[in-house]
Amino acid sequence: MQPMINTIIHLDMDAFYASVEQRDNPELKGRPVIVGGGLERGVVSACSYEARPFGVRSAMPMRRALRLCPQAVVLPVRMNRYREVSRQVFAIFARYTDRIEPLSVDEAFLDVSGCGGLFGPAAAIAARIRQEVRQELGLAVSAGIAPNKFLAKLASESAKPDGLLEILPQEIDAFLLPLPVERLWGVGEKSAQQLHRLGCCTVADLRRLPQAQLVRLFGAWGERLYQLARGEDARAVEVEQEAKSLGAEETFAADLTDCSALQRVLLARAEKVAGRLRRHGVLARVVTLKLRYGDFETLTRRVTLDEPTSNGLVLY
Repeated sequence: MQPMINTIIHLDMDAFYASVEQRDNPELKGRPVIVGGGLERGVVSACSYEARPFGVRSAMPMRRALRLCPQAVVLPVRMNRYREVSRQVFAIFARYTDRIEPLSVDEAFLDVSGCGGLFGPAAAIAARIRQEVRQELGLAVSAGIAPNKFLAKLASESAKPDGLLEILPQEIDAFLLPLPVERLWGVGEKSAQQLHRLGCCTVADLRRLPQAQLVRLFGAWGERLYQLARGEDARAVEVEQEAKSLGAEETFAADLTDCSALQRVLLARAEKVAGRLRRHGVLARVVTLKLRYGDFETLTRRVTLDEPTSNGLVLY
């Protein structure tokens, strides 16, 4: 008897925040919509597909986004609303499997390996989910299907917007090898530059490098990179995940330069995080501070406490 091949669906709502805004306000349909922070210091949390041809992208400074697309409609983040709609979306996912790993309010992995007898093949399940989300909620969701999480996410990225792509086991190399190395998880700008210097521009190029060389260059992550270049990912869909971090941040309309003002803000953030820790009944041991300047340069500092705590003054 041959072992059953896993079947993973990665579902990703298209431009979720902006799509919810366009659905709730039909006058916004067909118009470029940007959801995010204030005009001076805010960043783009999401943008509609009508804004993307102008170069607008998530995490972009709002000032730059509006220079690129001055006609865009800018709306504040309504997280409570997005969570409400997210619950409706995930309720549709749950009609087909209880093995769901949420990644965010608009994204999840579904393990449908044992669902074929009830609902048919994975492609049929994904198509039905997409249809039901559109009919019942008026929203678009892209789907990727593959034998593992890594490939399923790559497939859904390739299917966007509003598409479905399945990668069968025998199709993995044909799909994966031509991709640029930047599409692999964990390959950022610096590591991509390093790989390019080695002559690795595509996954096919990367696959030619020995595992020992990758480990020598990148440490433990080099081994992971070797596996990803072969489409290997042994991670299971995690149904129940505990929060790994809790935080609180604030963006200011004007620079804070007074030390005492910064200390007051820091104390307030520490107390807010401590309150969240207590509500969740957990303690924190690693404390990270993030500081962002007006030009969006960001610094982070981290310290490990001798004893875990949920005390705001200790965090401060």
